[in-house]
This record gives sequence, structure tokens and C-alpha cells, in this order.
Amino acid sequence: MVGLNMAGPARDRVMKLMQDKDKIESEIRDQTAILETNNVGMHDSLVDSEGYPRNDIDVYKVRHARHRIICLQNDHKNLMKMIEKGLAEVHRELLGSNGEGPSMNMAATSNGHSNGASAGDTAPRPVAEEEKAFAVVGFVSEGSPADLAGLQERDEILQFGSVNHHNFEDMSQINTIVSHSVGQQVNVKVKRDQNVINISIVPRPWQQPGLLGCHIQRKT
Repeated sequence: MVGLNMAGPARDRVMKLMQDKDKIESEIRDQTAILETNNVGMHDSLVDSEGYPRNDIDVYKVRHARHRIICLQNDHKNLMKMIEKGLAEVHRELLGSNGEGPSMNMAATSNGHSNGASAGDTAPRPVAEEEKAFAVVGFVSEGSPADLAGLQERDEILQFGSVNHHNFEDMSQINTIVSHSVGQQVNVKVKRDQNVINISIVPRPWQQPGLLGCHIQRKT
């Protein structure tokens, strides 16, 4: 959970949104577990070759889980946008009170790894001069691990796991981290507008090819 070293209505709203986010991520994991138990994903057919409901799965539970996951993913995306706006409001409130930027302590939370949801909280802060982007995010597929973690198109990557602009050589380094981190949390630091945001993403197989569901390319 993000630690914001100040009190105020904006902070309280953000903390409540964070709690709601954690609950949604927990329920997504629960619903995903139902699909995994039935060995199906979000788009596998629920009927056999003759058009009858498959007898090797609980069709009712799978349909309900799929519908619930879609609803929860939409709620999660909206919450992440509200959290980002709320944190910006906290920043403005503190600037108004003492003319200095807020002190925001980032501590990664430990969420489950099955759904690829964000395991860290996004707390924007100004970009430091020594921080340089080495890659940029292209498209982000809806419902993907990258999407659920809060990654957005045009985010500039300052750090991806152990890779930053000091040691970056080519995109194979990113591919190696992703392939070796399936089901594990990877800390990503991005520049969005003029702020730095910390994101935790869990590479995992999902209903489309790839482990992240986004395109990352070298920054030109």
C-alpha cells in the first residue's frame, strides 16, 4: 500500500480506492482459479463438436466466472484511473500547504500472481534529471497482464526489473526478464507525462499470445 505522509480528505479517498483495488484483484484471482480448475480460459469453447455443453467442465460456473472477470477488469481499470487522479490531487494539496512536493513511500504489496494484476501502487512523482527512458510502450491489449497492472500506451520505461538506461543494450534483455519471471512480480518504473510511476507486473499466459499483452520497443 502507498504510504502518503500527510493527512487530508484527498489522501483518505486514495487510501479507500487502494483498498477497493485490492479487493477487486483478490476476486479476479478467485474467479481465475475457477477457470484454471476447469482447464479453460476466457475464450475456450464451452460446447463439444456436436454443439452440446461440454460434460468435462462446470459450464455454469465457467460462464459466471468469465462474466465476473470482465466486469472486475473494467472496474479495476476505472479504479486505477481514479487512483492516479487522486494522487495528483494529494500532490496539489500538499503543494498548497507548504510549497513542497509530497513525500510518497512506495512499498510493493504482495498480491497473488495468477491474474497478473498490479502488485504495486502507482504514486506519481517528478522525474529526476538522471532518470532516462530507454524504451517506450506501444499498444496495450485490454485485459492483459500489462493492462491490469496499469501500464499505458506511450509510457516511457525508465526501469524494467534490473534493466535501466545505464545497462540497457537491446530488447532481448527485456524478453529474458519476462520469460524468466512467469508468475513472479517484476517492478517497472515508467515516465508518464512529467511524472514517474512505479508499477508491478506479473508476466503470465493469458487468452492471447505473449506473457504481457503489450508491445515494448527501444526508445528512439
